[in-house]
Amino acid sequence: MSQNSTSAGALGRHPTRLVRIGRVQVGSQVPIVVQSMTNTDTADHVATAIQIAQLARAGSELVRITVNNDESAKAVPKIVEQLAKMNVEVPIIGDFHYNGHKLLTDNPACAELLAKYRINPGNVGQGQKRDAQFAQIVELACKYDKPVRIGVNWGSLDQAVLARMMDANAQRAEPWDVGAVMREALIVSALESAQAAEDVGMAGDRIILSCKVSSVQDLIATYRELARRCDYPLHLGLTEAGMGSKGIVASTAALGVLLQEGIGDTIRVSLTPEPGGARTQEVIVAQEILQSMGLRAFTPMVTACPGCGRTTSTFFQELAQSVQSYVREQMPVWRDQYDGVENLTLAVMGCVVNGPGESKHANIGISLPGTGETPAAPVFIDGQKAMTLRGDNIAHEFRAILDEYVATKYPKKIQ
Repeated sequence: MSQNSTSAGALGRHPTRLVRIGRVQVGSQVPIVVQSMTNTDTADHVATAIQIAQLARAGSELVRITVNNDESAKAVPKIVEQLAKMNVEVPIIGDFHYNGHKLLTDNPACAELLAKYRINPGNVGQGQKRDAQFAQIVELACKYDKPVRIGVNWGSLDQAVLARMMDANAQRAEPWDVGAVMREALIVSALESAQAAEDVGMAGDRIILSCKVSSVQDLIATYRELARRCDYPLHLGLTEAGMGSKGIVASTAALGVLLQEGIGDTIRVSLTPEPGGARTQEVIVAQEILQSMGLRAFTPMVTACPGCGRTTSTFFQELAQSVQSYVREQMPVWRDQYDGVENLTLAVMGCVVNGPGESKHANIGISLPGTGETPAAPVFIDGQKAMTLRGDNIAHEFRAILDEYVATKYPKKIQ
């Protein structure tokens, strides 16, 4: 999967260093990277490899897995082997809490095959053990030439740092409110941990930072200040964003503001899947945030009207859904065969009011008849009326037009 983008993807960003994670680069000089995380038991290497493959094929450029015990650490080589059999190549990140120093030491194959380590400064130990165990993970990262994400989290904040911030706040003539102190503690924990990693010997261009919270306004405030105070690449995302529309809206609101301000180099949308829902939804939402903002292009997007009293038929809704699903199914094939197909625009409109106009603005558009209109559907290609579809086979004919357009308009990649 290439790190392609529209021109806006690498412009207007808060300047940060460039970090390599396997074959993927993260930093302000390159397009913003989409990542995700599995929710399988990592020890089940087959199920985990299958889900990694699903996430990668959906467009996740980095995939994180939980490494929480010896069984999961020993499964990493098997997961990598299974992915190779499936012809899936994506950098895998190990997520460590509490015992990462021991797991990486005891399982050198795991340490070598992971593309990056995620360290939570609040969960590496207490007191003197904390510093020693943090240093041990960093030393192993240096030994195996792996970058790290120092990921501070609101729910597991280093209590020593928080206590220090609270004590300092009590000495202020005008103390900050509790939320401001917590945000400052998150930032200080991230920056002090990054400096500690560099003191151990890690290069500054091997470190990514994150400060995750579950509140939209707190996330925006925290990252604005974090970006002001460092040039490490920043990983964005609400922690525990939630389920369904709540998680999507909250993530979009928070990330949209920060991305518009040029803050953020890699993102994850931490959605709670609906029961039986696909894990890949978080990848699609992350892509659509970036694509809607004009920062990346991943897959052709379908413009469709919301419907009104002129569109009592549901056919235009069904066609829009069918076309969007078809495009997503075809993208893995198209992406490998054609250059630039992700920039294709489509429109499926439901009546004469905005139908022809919106259809002309898209590469391919169809204006379906509304209530009382002539039962004909003009199709526009690159702004010009190309044909009119009628009858019961419109959906199939429109997909055939789409296939032909892709095959003839986009140059084939050299294999």
